[in-house]
Amino acid sequence: MIETNLIVYERDGGRASIFLNRPEKRNALSGAMISQLSAQLRRLADDAELRVVVLSGKGSAFCAGTDIAELGSADQQQAALISKRGQDLCDQIEAFPVPVIAAVNGAAVGGGCELALASHIRFASDEAIFSLPEVSLGVIPGYGGTQRLAREVGVGRAVELMLTGKTINASEALELGLVNRVVGGTELSEAVNQLARLIESLAPLSIRAGLRAVIDGSNMSLADGLELETSLFASLFETEDFHEGTAAFLEKRVAKFTGR
Repeated sequence: MIETNLIVYERDGGRASIFLNRPEKRNALSGAMISQLSAQLRRLADDAELRVVVLSGKGSAFCAGTDIAELGSADQQQAALISKRGQDLCDQIEAFPVPVIAAVNGAAVGGGCELALASHIRFASDEAIFSLPEVSLGVIPGYGGTQRLAREVGVGRAVELMLTGKTINASEALELGLVNRVVGGTELSEAVNQLARLIESLAPLSIRAGLRAVIDGSNMSLADGLELETSLFASLFETEDFHEGTAAFLEKRVAKFTGR
């Protein structure tokens, strides 16, 4: 059976919301869902009007990980392809040109935790939980979790979480630095919307440049990262938004940015 509508896409001005839509499976990542999510991100990547993307899950879970039914019969060669498919999706999220906010509304387990780690900003419901439980299945995280978790929370903490498969709650995730903010479950949508509205109100080209400087620069030496920062900083001086922003500041008014 071919599954369709495994993601739900909504648009509100410059904000795109993408929901994993397999609630009966707690939004477990099937190959088809990964393909649909990746295709939607590709369609959005060149949208000049796009300001921010919100990624969340329908139902009570954010994402319960990879669909185990698709893993059980895989051999070594197939497993490598599954890992690469998931890594490519997470790389696509991390490299996305505008901020991706993960609104973690429930369980973020295995591949779901890795999707959240690939996102630029993570807000969590106080009902959310996080884990990389792959050791209980006889494997390890394969969608980038072994690398991104260590970069977010430090090697020692990442090793402990991965080698025990321990589940942590939202408060613990906040303490570790795995999420930016924790709010009540009914408040998550509005908290994310407030952040999205703030991002949408600021200079779009500056947002994109700042995001690129941080994400690309994190994989460079300090010297190369500083060179990238200088290049991006200088390039913005040729934009209409820079002149509007400085004029608005001097004239003590709200700037009206156009993304040009």
